[in-house]
Amino acid sequence: MESFVQLRKGTTPRRGHADLDGLKEDELGRAGFTGRTSYLYHRHDPTRFRGQGPLAGLNLATTALTPPDRDDPSGEPLLLFHNADCRISLSMRAAAPPHYVRNIDHDELHFVHRGTGTFVTEFGPLAYRPGDYVYLPKATTYRQIPDGPDTHVLITEAVEEFRVPEPGVNGRHFPFDSALVVVPEPSVVEGDGREEYEVRLRYSGGHTSIFYPHDPCDVEGWRGDNFPFTFNLDDYDVHTSASTHLPPTVHLFLQAAGVAVMHFLPRPAESVPGTERVPWYHRNVDYDEIAFFHGGSLFGADLPRGLLSHAPQGVHHGAPERARERARELFDRFDRMDWKVIAIDTRRRLLPSAAVLAAAGVQA
Repeated sequence: MESFVQLRKGTTPRRGHADLDGLKEDELGRAGFTGRTSYLYHRHDPTRFRGQGPLAGLNLATTALTPPDRDDPSGEPLLLFHNADCRISLSMRAAAPPHYVRNIDHDELHFVHRGTGTFVTEFGPLAYRPGDYVYLPKATTYRQIPDGPDTHVLITEAVEEFRVPEPGVNGRHFPFDSALVVVPEPSVVEGDGREEYEVRLRYSGGHTSIFYPHDPCDVEGWRGDNFPFTFNLDDYDVHTSASTHLPPTVHLFLQAAGVAVMHFLPRPAESVPGTERVPWYHRNVDYDEIAFFHGGSLFGADLPRGLLSHAPQGVHHGAPERARERARELFDRFDRMDWKVIAIDTRRRLLPSAAVLAAAGVQA
């Protein structure tokens, strides 16, 4: 439960996230950014430590990875992280698979970093482009057909269904207007003359195949409120504040039991003098955090496209001190934050896959 009193001891700034006067602000919070919280003001950068082991946190250039589906049309995405609630994988599919997929364990949320193409689904086709989220409900039959080989997709799978957050004080049309969601129109796939059409049932332990004598996407029409869709980052309305840097939970897009998908998108920068414009140091003790850099820049410095950062529970993280100093030095030169970063927070600890540990040079 929340405390009934907020204490202040020792040397602290007058207001949070501002006028630090050389101190390093470190948040120790519960329930993500929504529960009981204390801020500790250090003399030294709390992220300057040497980690050892798989749960010390890591940065990974996903562009250097080779998922099985890049070179083999029948291949699967590459598992990056997992826990009992979700799986996070990387796909670089270069060609359409010969089979359909039906995930019988998870909802799937694909984020398109690079590439265009179409997801052929029972509900109809869904075209995709960079910046799109593609939502596929559990047990939906689909087949991804990329337009070319330059594909880069981050996939979050959730055991429980993804839902939009409860509407807040701004109402149900913010922070995004659901009318901008793209929903498929029915389109019967006649088939290409094969004797059998494979549907691969995907689940955490592997896959099982079933075969139809006809193309399974033969749906003439549909009705209901459980369907796939796409939504692009450019259509998201970003909440802003002139006097404080807002926590990532303000930018929540979809959530399932134990997993939340958020993002940092272009917006006006904080304008009140003394305000810290970049995320403060924190050690989120109840959630693991994944940050995936889709692109953009921060005060004139380009962000590393395709970088994935994992910050485990209890481990200090946040923008490095050099980025903080740059933001202060250039306060009067820049009035916007032009970043595009996807954030995935999980209630249970994420376990890195062997492929991730090997790529990061971490001993399991």
